[in-house]
Amino acid sequence: MPTSPEENPNPKVMSAAAAKKRRSSLSDIWNNKDTQALKQLVLQMRAQSVSNSTTPPSEPESDIQSLTLDDPEPTRFSSGPDYTAVLSDKLLLSVLSKLPEQQHTSNSLVCKRWCKLSGKLVRSIKLLDWEFLESGRLSYRFPGLIDIDLVRACVKSRRNSGIVMSHRLVSVHLDSNSIHGGFVGKEGFLAQEVVDGGVKVLIEGCANLRRILLMNASVEGLGYLGEKCETLQELELHFSDDFALKGLFGCRNLQILKLVGCIDGLYNSMVSDIGLTILAQGCPRLLKLELVGCEGSYDGIKAIGQCCQMLEELILCDHRMDGGWLSALSFCSNLKTLKLQCCKVLDSSPGPDEHLGSCSTLEELHLHQCQLRDKQGVRALFLVCGTVRELVFGDCWGLDNTIFAAASVCRSLRNLSLEGCSLLTTEGLDSVVQSWKELERLKVVSCNNIKDSEITPELATLFSVLKELKWRPDSRSFLSSGLEGTSIGQKGGRSLRRK
Repeated sequence: MPTSPEENPNPKVMSAAAAKKRRSSLSDIWNNKDTQALKQLVLQMRAQSVSNSTTPPSEPESDIQSLTLDDPEPTRFSSGPDYTAVLSDKLLLSVLSKLPEQQHTSNSLVCKRWCKLSGKLVRSIKLLDWEFLESGRLSYRFPGLIDIDLVRACVKSRRNSGIVMSHRLVSVHLDSNSIHGGFVGKEGFLAQEVVDGGVKVLIEGCANLRRILLMNASVEGLGYLGEKCETLQELELHFSDDFALKGLFGCRNLQILKLVGCIDGLYNSMVSDIGLTILAQGCPRLLKLELVGCEGSYDGIKAIGQCCQMLEELILCDHRMDGGWLSALSFCSNLKTLKLQCCKVLDSSPGPDEHLGSCSTLEELHLHQCQLRDKQGVRALFLVCGTVRELVFGDCWGLDNTIFAAASVCRSLRNLSLEGCSLLTTEGLDSVVQSWKELERLKVVSCNNIKDSEITPELATLFSVLKELKWRPDSRSFLSSGLEGTSIGQKGGRSLRRK
């Protein structure tokens, strides 16, 4: 059958010609296994990488000429060509840095080169094996570290030990031979000479550290740390005595310090007024200071207030302070936040009211898991902190109506948070809250003696003008109201169990 000249007599030939005119894409090159085109593409990528980076590629150019898409004699253990070999370390590191952090570990298992480059992306690590640090492998493997925790590695323990001592500050594996009378003796920790040597190895390989957690370091080790690591901004120091703190004189840029003197059941070290004075003179730029299990008195807190004039946040956890330390807070001229945690006694002997003074810059007062049965100490605390605008109680024992009434001296209070205060009643809350004319936010959670049915009209009116209100005082009544009408929880009613 004749065809017209306008019709295409051979459509396959025409489509092939059109395909040749169209530029081949990367998928076409890969699917068609065009070796020559693929080599040209790889050469262009390498040229661009080398031109944009001063780091030489890890593989010579001769390897590019030997790239093949198929292994002529495949074996069980043969691997395909490494097309990333033509990329410089700088370019490949930039690619790896774009991937999620969860993939860094799996990426490091690809090859030795990827392992080394992935290690440069790690910024924070917790060390468990001290030998890994002493051998120099840590700094070689992770040269870009800025945050490291050495506490668990400083405790001698067998890797297969089944004894685990856990605390909210530290959790370590222990050997039964290292425990004596409820505390871990010095023989249970690495010697100070060993710790100092490891610190020197660490600083030589990772000189840009910003945060370090350390245990049982001597004055020489801390001095070397402050001298060589000028970027250090945050330090957490465990199991240290007064005179070891002399090494902090070199840490002139230190801004955050956490000093752990004693942890019940784990270890016991002495930090007294002498250590607090040395600390204050050696770290004048501190912004945040946390003292855990430390002893001291009026003199130590006074030295901190006079020397650390930039201090904005002070945290005392399970302190062993002598009576009268509260009045020294008046020397902290820039203090904005005071947190007391797990304190058995606030101040055993605060002294006369006229000698207490006040901390005029204080804005926040937090009390968590503290014993508040001492009326005199609690009253002295509120007198010193009378200017606070935010007051937080969390799981404090002994906070009844009488103790809570002492907080009425805080006339400028705007935010109040009560959680886990089971002795406080609705009447006690109402009488104090009504005296705070500037109150804007109120949070009451798990205070079982505060009942919805006992809310007065005056208290309800106050709730209506608050900017923020979180009211869940009785969890049981809240659950009952939520299940009302569902027959759940009643005898013969429905159950939540699956059939």
